[in-house]
Amino acid sequence: MPAPVLTAEAMEAVIRRYYEGCNEADEAKMIGCFTADAVHYFPPGMYNGPFRGATTIAARWRSAVETLGSWWTIDAMVLDERRAEAAIEWSHWKTRQQTVLRGAEWVVFDPDEGLIREIRAYYASPQAPELQQLELGGFDYPGRGYPLASPRKE
Repeated sequence: MPAPVLTAEAMEAVIRRYYEGCNEADEAKMIGCFTADAVHYFPPGMYNGPFRGATTIAARWRSAVETLGSWWTIDAMVLDERRAEAAIEWSHWKTRQQTVLRGAEWVVFDPDEGLIREIRAYYASPQAPELQQLELGGFDYPGRGYPLASPRKE
């Protein structure tokens, strides 16, 4: 089996540089971690839908730092060279609101560019009782081959 084109070390370096850019509100540093057409997905109702494009992602997080005093930590990380994907557990500290959000992200890399192509964010929070489908807003579940109904038969 040939060695992966994108190593775990390279993926980790890009992810850590991205989080540094977020914490520094450095748009150029963040943009340099993404493909131009990258997408950052969130649960429904958050941030008016996915952030689309490296410049949008960077601008939105710069704004969060400036308005909320945002600061992120990477609490755990798992890297899969073969798939060019990673899972991250994080904390998002909104220092001006004295709140913390915790969650996880699935990160998909473009193996040729070595840059992040997609982030899917999942938040640790109670289920919204008014929603019957709790999934990422704007994410193409059917197109990606995700199950659309429970395989369990009652």
